[in-house]
Amino acid sequence: MHPIRFKLSVTLVLASFSLLRVLPTVADDGRPNIILIFTDDQGYQDLGCFGSTTIKTPNLDAMANEGVRLTNFYAQPVCGVSRAALMTGSYPIRVGEPGNVKRLHTVPHPQETTIAEMLKTAGYATGIIGKWHLGLSGPAGDDASTMPNAQGFDYFYGTPRYNGATVYVDDSKLRSPILRNQEVVVEAVADWDHITADYTREAIKWIEAKRDQPFFLYLAHNMPHIPLGASENFKGKSAGGFYGDTIEELDWSCGQIFETLKRLNIDEKTLVVFTSDNGPWVETTRAMQPDAAAFIPRDHSGNADPLRGWKMSAWDGGCRVPFIARWPGMIPAGWTSAELLSTMDLMPTFAKLAKAKRPTVTIDGKDGSDFLLRKTPTSPRNEYFYYSGCLLTGVRSGQWKLVLPRAKSPQGLGWWGRMIEAVPESMLFDLEADPGETTNVASQHPQTVTELMKRIEWARTELGDLDRTGSGARMFEKGPRKLQVSPRRKVSAK
Repeated sequence: MHPIRFKLSVTLVLASFSLLRVLPTVADDGRPNIILIFTDDQGYQDLGCFGSTTIKTPNLDAMANEGVRLTNFYAQPVCGVSRAALMTGSYPIRVGEPGNVKRLHTVPHPQETTIAEMLKTAGYATGIIGKWHLGLSGPAGDDASTMPNAQGFDYFYGTPRYNGATVYVDDSKLRSPILRNQEVVVEAVADWDHITADYTREAIKWIEAKRDQPFFLYLAHNMPHIPLGASENFKGKSAGGFYGDTIEELDWSCGQIFETLKRLNIDEKTLVVFTSDNGPWVETTRAMQPDAAAFIPRDHSGNADPLRGWKMSAWDGGCRVPFIARWPGMIPAGWTSAELLSTMDLMPTFAKLAKAKRPTVTIDGKDGSDFLLRKTPTSPRNEYFYYSGCLLTGVRSGQWKLVLPRAKSPQGLGWWGRMIEAVPESMLFDLEADPGETTNVASQHPQTVTELMKRIEWARTELGDLDRTGSGARMFEKGPRKLQVSPRRKVSAK
């Protein structure tokens, strides 16, 4: 070979190796790609690996066999509130909102830090495909400063809010748009039969485009929130009815994601988490009153068994949800844990794994990375506070759950207060022995009640309650905290 050509070839090879060294690939430093799959209104039992006998979920069952399944994982009891806790790593009552208004669906203030913003500063590509439901909207449309592209996401494809609040699309004049970043690509969704397949195609395209750098994909499905939808390959096929059809298509979608990761040779570089925003929306009659008008047919909503309650309720069925995590070679395969963890813990967990800097403000999430990787058998979370809007309704610590007295349909909770039942006295439940919260054992364990009440008082002081602003609540604007729906009567702090 001519000496000049040889020298040029060597130079090109060395330059190629140099380029490879500076590309932010997962292989360089062990940081995983992160895919968070978040379903909408899926019940605790609505997977085969969580006990369903009518809904088939082979891909998610395989995911559980290849990773970890958590049986005491907590979200929040309603959609927007749950997404705020997830994105900020904080109890929603702590999260700052525009105008200092505590809304029924939390809207994080633009100065709040999201998971996407945190990971973006660590060099991650960030994308959300699906439902956002954390934006501020008004007569002029959505406030851009509260939408995904202003909250750390490079790419957004999906719905700005929920898909509806009626059983069928034609039951309401509401028609949701679908956006791609700031552009409206579908002005009004006429039916939801193809939304899961649509999101799956978008997700695969985005993964393919970002495979050569660390990425965070938040795949926030609209299903199985009403109005339901399932494509031709799934509609009418599940023994779990129309609701089962939607879950089985979601399971198919997860299978497509895993096939894509394997095809691109990034499966072992990718952490995938699957969970739901809250429990199933079970409301066969309005507020479940025996004399009220019929509302959601039973085959249009899921199952939280063996838990008590459902979406919007203050029982565990409202906020305890299925959770599966898989990262081949890093998360040991096939184990189950009853340790506590929550959506709030995902932010600091992802921060540790991605070598990203956590927000400088106080958050409520705990770093669960060593627990999920099974370097330690115990979770960093030892308690969970139950909030319905800004109303503190109880606390869990270990096996014990203390439920506070409350009125039926408490004031200040707006439309979701209708699902809150009256509790005349403090109640203590052993959730290990009694997950259905059927037997009050407070009189048998007075010391436990006393200790849990100390934690309740801490939460009231630090986080707040319906009648008070917590000392740790974030407010980015002048003036006091305001409730979107003000109580018409004083709520006791006792």
